[in-house]
Amino acid sequence: MTTHTPTRPHDDQVRQEHTPADGIPRTCTRVEIALPVHNEAATLARSVRALDAYLEEGPATSPRATPFPFEVEIVIVDSASTDTTFEIARGLERELGRVSVVHVPERGRGRALRAVWATSHADIVAYMDVDLSTDLNALWPLLAPLAAGHSDVAIGTRLARGAHTERGVKREVISRVYNSLLRATCRAGFTDAQCGFKALRRETAARLLPHVENDNWFFDTELLLLAERSGLRIMEVPVDWTDDPDSRVDVPRAILEDLRGIMRVRCRIATGTFHTSGHDPRHDRPRRQLVRFLGVGALCTFGYLVLYAGLARLLPSMAANAFALAIMTVVNTALHRGFTFSIRGRERLVRDHAEAAVVFLLFFALTSAALGVTELLWPDPDLALRLVALGTANLVASLARFAGMRWWVFNPARRSAGPSHTEKERS
Repeated sequence: MTTHTPTRPHDDQVRQEHTPADGIPRTCTRVEIALPVHNEAATLARSVRALDAYLEEGPATSPRATPFPFEVEIVIVDSASTDTTFEIARGLERELGRVSVVHVPERGRGRALRAVWATSHADIVAYMDVDLSTDLNALWPLLAPLAAGHSDVAIGTRLARGAHTERGVKREVISRVYNSLLRATCRAGFTDAQCGFKALRRETAARLLPHVENDNWFFDTELLLLAERSGLRIMEVPVDWTDDPDSRVDVPRAILEDLRGIMRVRCRIATGTFHTSGHDPRHDRPRRQLVRFLGVGALCTFGYLVLYAGLARLLPSMAANAFALAIMTVVNTALHRGFTFSIRGRERLVRDHAEAAVVFLLFFALTSAALGVTELLWPDPDLALRLVALGTANLVASLARFAGMRWWVFNPARRSAGPSHTEKERS
């Protein structure tokens, strides 16, 4: 589907700031607020009209109605909706002057935000959840420090002093545990990574986006951790927030994705590659993959030795080795596929396991040779000696196995060469 969005002005068309008699500064700082949506036909029109009215008239509780003091555009980012969301969005685009629409053919909040932020001409890029769970009165405090140049990133927080939150105990506990885990593992200095209410200066987004790997729910967290590690200034704004009972978030899936993301970021921090120093992050990929590979390898080697030790009491040594290797080959390939080399989906799943099995034939040959040499030099060796021989053989073959998986089984050049996951056209 072709993406549509109206032409946006360029930076040289920005008008100068002025302050009218009411004392409220009017600037033509341009703000682009993205609303990522997926199958939100039931709430989209109501939320967009409410946001548009707020920007036009100011807060309803204000003693005097005043337009919002920035030039704001609302960008509805339809992320692979299967209902009438996109058609409703196009209708709102025709109805409301400040609304435009972008279509992204795959799901993912990070993917949707990357699609619009990477090509925006606004001075500040922002996003909020389409359900408007965050009270809109926090929008001005969110944007003001960015417009003034005080901060590089501004985020809403539901967990800092001054915030007011209405949500169930389950989601409250999950949120607090998650943010505590970030502080413990990644030394995060911010309080709320996943509040759907954030803004960045455009140049900050341009600096961070090439280094953010996740395109879904962990996108926010990775962006903030990267900003913090890169020395950027993050402003936190306490917000009033009301839980949406009709949330589209798949909580178990999001939790698993976040945990994988934390492990990946922790590895990058450990190797000193989690920052924006101007280098191409793809150059660090083999080193990051090697670190992950060694971690998975250590875990699987331990599991293999435990399996062998149990099977060796029931089977001949060579048979126990073959069975232990066969079982751990499946486990090892699955872990490397998803964690080390970040392969998602079931495409090529059987082929990946079959090719990895060929790579593991090297391990079987080396471990069998190690057992044979051990039994030749020490007739009837005890279990401890055989485990030492097998462990040594595993270490010798590790680099060869990594090379085989990195440049053959999971080589990106051998995988699908189809179009980019985000296809859009701005006219």
